[in-house]
Amino acid sequence: MLEKTASSGALESVPALLLRNAAERGARPAFREKEFGIWQSWTWAETEKEVEALALGLINLGVKPGDFVAIIGRNRPYLYWSFVAVQSVGAVPVPLYQDAVAEEMAYVLEHCGARFVIAGDQEQVDKVIDVQDRLHQFEHMIYLDPRGMRKYDHSRLHDFRHVQEQGRAAYDEFMPELVRRRAALGYDDICVMLYTSGTTGRPKGVVLSNRNILITSENSAAFDHLTENEEVLAYLPMAWVGDFIFSIGQAFYAGFCVNCPESPDTMMTDLREIGPTYYFAPPRVFETLLTNVMIRMEDAGRFKRWLFKVCMDHARKVGPDILDGKPVGAWDRFKYALGELLIYGPLKNTLGFSRVRVGYTAGEAIGPEIFDFYRSLGINLKQLYGQTEASVFITQQPDGEVRSDTVGVASPGVEIRIAENGEVFYRSPGVFVEYFKNPESTADTKDPDGWVATGDAGFIEEATGHLRIIDRAKDVGKMADGRLFAPKYVENKLKFYPNILEAVVFGAGREMCTAFINIDLTAVGNWAERNNIAYASYQELAGHPEVYAMIERHVAEVNESVAKDEMLSGCQIHRFLILHKELDADDGELTRTRKVRRRIIEEKYADLIAALYDGSTEIFTRTEVTYEDGRKGEISATLEIRDAKVVGGGERMAAE
Repeated sequence: MLEKTASSGALESVPALLLRNAAERGARPAFREKEFGIWQSWTWAETEKEVEALALGLINLGVKPGDFVAIIGRNRPYLYWSFVAVQSVGAVPVPLYQDAVAEEMAYVLEHCGARFVIAGDQEQVDKVIDVQDRLHQFEHMIYLDPRGMRKYDHSRLHDFRHVQEQGRAAYDEFMPELVRRRAALGYDDICVMLYTSGTTGRPKGVVLSNRNILITSENSAAFDHLTENEEVLAYLPMAWVGDFIFSIGQAFYAGFCVNCPESPDTMMTDLREIGPTYYFAPPRVFETLLTNVMIRMEDAGRFKRWLFKVCMDHARKVGPDILDGKPVGAWDRFKYALGELLIYGPLKNTLGFSRVRVGYTAGEAIGPEIFDFYRSLGINLKQLYGQTEASVFITQQPDGEVRSDTVGVASPGVEIRIAENGEVFYRSPGVFVEYFKNPESTADTKDPDGWVATGDAGFIEEATGHLRIIDRAKDVGKMADGRLFAPKYVENKLKFYPNILEAVVFGAGREMCTAFINIDLTAVGNWAERNNIAYASYQELAGHPEVYAMIERHVAEVNESVAKDEMLSGCQIHRFLILHKELDADDGELTRTRKVRRRIIEEKYADLIAALYDGSTEIFTRTEVTYEDGRKGEISATLEIRDAKVVGGGERMAAE
């Protein structure tokens, strides 16, 4: 358990962990950031001084215990320090998604009543200024990047470094107050408030205590033997619970180094340079990486393509067993070692995964083919199952027990039970305190005994104790003839193909399943160039007959795979169309963590869904879109609808 030290008192808060790290491992790197092409580093001792200066500056600015302070921006050490500085003065950090439009930010800022905002750059400052008239409690904003800010009204606008300088200047005046506030922090005080992605409605503010974050960080770090020697890359949204637990919770508990890339555009280069030992990414990242690999292989020469295929076929056969330490014949091991020299090693180096000791994916289900691809390379990729309300961890996969069809066993300290209707419930030290200003939803989600309803359907395997998630409980249903309907299962199989970016499957209560497909513009565009197919836009490429033929082949292959699963064979896709636009978070079709908002899509594209089921071969549609600057527009298109080849029982039952 978390110990006590003379220098930090009880380790019941993140600021207390920072003081411990500065005292015990002060010379070790805590944060790195690449700026102007050069990696800058801060030790734990330097980090503690930076946080202290900002905390003193916040006190000088008038931040009081219990205030809510919004933090908006990309992953930078300064903003991670802001979390801890806000906590140090007894206030509550509330991170916002930096790509959120001003209207979305206004809802969160108004809902939590943020008096202060710490923003990364001019773009974020402008969004807050656009809606500040609605924020009656808003008082001051601190900005990190001064570019473009010179001519702004600075009566309520403050430079980050100037706030720190004022804090240092007021050291003698405010340091006793800072010491008092830090010492007053305990397990039951709020550590952070994170807003849910809002798949079913308005985002909810999830209140997480120091107890939730610290004990969960301790338990999960022990599970994977995380030490101060780990290196992680912090690139996921700071408003997401996963980034908070990895880049602050576990990082401050274990004392390892958090590396921030220079920009999203340089992320892959920075990943290769750092070579993280501990890595996390949602399925979308792994899907994109695999797509890029396949695109590059299509451009390679005939011999290289042949060698890649031969080596990868062998890797899929024995790679996971070698990774798990299971018996593998000497000849197969030799061939795998040769593949490591020729293909797997260089590929892992290109991806930046050469040093990964523990890798995780979560957020939504990952396609088994994609998952197995990475493990066959020798990358220790595992699945975890978690939620914001659980401080991330509900289940984890132990080494040697990693499978693509389960999400592992209960994390340390977590209890799991399955309700009669198949819904998964859990309770643990990480269970959230409440939904802010929403006692009704809190009561609906968490019962008086601390059991939390996940909203997911699943079951625990008797033989292994592993949890298998079928789909969101509200999405799992029955076909008209009573067969099981689980859309995510089919969607993940479709997204294994590099040409398919997103898929949405329909079929609950109906006689057959149908689907919307989003093509991947990068992959299909590359294919079009190689085949001398000219196009001027996403819409034109998506409607091209040869693209439709290619997607039709993919759907047929997925149907063959689905048909082999007796329980889900009814989920074969009978008809599909390729959407004329990419599903977009700005249009409300996806959450900021790239999850499909099914209800909104069903409402917005009701005409397309009707056409999929009424036998139409094409349909004209108009769709409202939101541009990056917030303006609204409209696009129109005539979409082709195609029948797909179904296998065996799927076809017969549909006709009955």
